[in-house]
Amino acid sequence: MTDVPHCTAAEMLAILSARQLADGQVVFAGVGIPLLAATLAQRLRCPGLTILFEGGVIGAFVEPGKLPPSTNDQRCTKRANMVLGSADVLLLLQRGYVDVGFMGGAQIDQYGNLNSSFIGDPAAPRTRLPGTGGGNDISSLTNMIVAMKHERRRFVKAVDFITSPGFIRGNRTRAESGLPAGGMFRVITELAVFGFDDESRRMKVLALNPGVSREQVQDNTGFELIFDDPLSMTAPPTDHELGTLRHLDPERLFTA
Repeated sequence: MTDVPHCTAAEMLAILSARQLADGQVVFAGVGIPLLAATLAQRLRCPGLTILFEGGVIGAFVEPGKLPPSTNDQRCTKRANMVLGSADVLLLLQRGYVDVGFMGGAQIDQYGNLNSSFIGDPAAPRTRLPGTGGGNDISSLTNMIVAMKHERRRFVKAVDFITSPGFIRGNRTRAESGLPAGGMFRVITELAVFGFDDESRRMKVLALNPGVSREQVQDNTGFELIFDDPLSMTAPPTDHELGTLRHLDPERLFTA
């Protein structure tokens, strides 16, 4: 990303992610960029977007400059429609009330499986990660958007552990594993916007971000990508998008 002035990679992630959401949807958002992007979409063009947090908040409307560091933070509850227990809000997923799940991840593979459990050998992992939380529930029962930094070590052919399922081993293996609905919808990085092939369910580049080449995306990915034909280019962030984003997060807690 070379020709988007005054826009950090994290800001690009938040803005491109916000563009994936639609008015009237119900989105289950994780902390960080997902929370910020959902709040940005709500302010810009989706006033009817309902944001759910794992801590039990339904219909969050986060105040500018008061972005919560955790989805269990009480600042999430101000102006919300209601506050339930964590088990109750997860039950809304099982009942089919949630349209979109929105998370980050440490590792993702060619079929959209996410790993947030550990890196390395299960018997002696090199790194332990935070774990699933509600991630498995969300990815199993919704159409998922993932926002994450694009690095070869993160975009791997096969994740070390499937914390949150994407399309499992591709083709129809998600449905055959007992998950007939949902799946990975979009992956957003500072380099590109990705979807998944309708048949093989392998990751596909839908659009390059401004100043990014096909070679740059492939070189930073640990598996062979599919490129859409024709391949699009994402529109750069507008002044209105950047201004609204920076109003929401003036201290750059999530977008430095």
